[in-house]
Amino acid sequence: MSENVTGVIAREKGAEVESVTIVIPEPGPNDVIVKIQACGVCHTDLAYRDGDIEDAYPFLLGHEAAGVVESIGEDVTHVEEGDFVVLNWRAVCGECRACKKGDPKYCFNTHNASKKMTLEDGTELTSALGIGAFADKTLVHEGQCTKVDPESDPAAVGLLGCGVMAGLGAAVNTADIKRGESVAVFGVGGVGMAAVAGAVLAGASKVIAIDLDADKLETAKNTFGATHTIDSSKLSEEEVIEKVRELTDGFGTDVAIDAVGIPVTSRQAFYARDLAGRMVLVGVPNQTARFDIPAADFFGRGGALKSSWYGDCLPERDFPMYADLANQGRFPLDKFVTERVGINDVEQAFATMKTGKVLRSVVEI
Repeated sequence: MSENVTGVIAREKGAEVESVTIVIPEPGPNDVIVKIQACGVCHTDLAYRDGDIEDAYPFLLGHEAAGVVESIGEDVTHVEEGDFVVLNWRAVCGECRACKKGDPKYCFNTHNASKKMTLEDGTELTSALGIGAFADKTLVHEGQCTKVDPESDPAAVGLLGCGVMAGLGAAVNTADIKRGESVAVFGVGGVGMAAVAGAVLAGASKVIAIDLDADKLETAKNTFGATHTIDSSKLSEEEVIEKVRELTDGFGTDVAIDAVGIPVTSRQAFYARDLAGRMVLVGVPNQTARFDIPAADFFGRGGALKSSWYGDCLPERDFPMYADLANQGRFPLDKFVTERVGINDVEQAFATMKTGKVLRSVVEI
């Protein structure tokens, strides 16, 4: 039987979000209904609202979520009613060409719920990243549910569902930082700050945070463990690169992570590496951005240039591990929660996000 709950939607491009009644259908054979406890407010949700991802309005927003499995379809075996889960958008299929090659982190056919949630008039909703968790409850595929320690704070652990995992994974999985290596992180918003924390966790000896905002740099150093900071607000592109080299005996870092994804930071990350260093792009570029590097420099500097999708994570492997590390006090997951707001405060949270003064606002439901 279907049920009505409250959810936050973007009805049309650029319009303020609305809290409305949405209809959740009875779960299909491999679907589950999750009662949401908390959901982070991510830049991706704002991009959906503003039409920067697709135009399949209306969108049911929200995807960085944790909650409790309330009901399950008849063929579900992955979770049970009552399980505490973090939702993910990489429910690997096991059958696509990436999965069959042994690279499920690149799965090209991830699972989503078999049915659409709707408005009361029957209008189908497009769920953000196949999740749609700014709602009392949501409908997802069983594979989108990853069980974690039920003692975890939902507001904190839910952030593993996207932004924190993206930055953390960019450092630990994509860059594969080794103990003693040097790392530069360009841009320390939520994703970049997670990359800083990931580099520290991986044992980097030098972690350099670069940003325009002095407050973020202070947080990167005092809360997340950066060893050095560079305020780029009054520096030229070349001066930033030179300061990174000054901090690394003139060579550049072993790893450079671009958590912004604009041409300036991409060039800085490319040239701030040591010879044969690794550059990782985790900041999402817009549709018009270009990465213009002379072919001779690309060849001559060697190393590796990688993009990081979802931190190259495997939710079933990574979410429980980092939840446990957080609960043991070994990873500062709770420090990413800047404020806790209600379900009717999403539009205000978007405005706060634009000020750059929060890592994450989290909707508690």
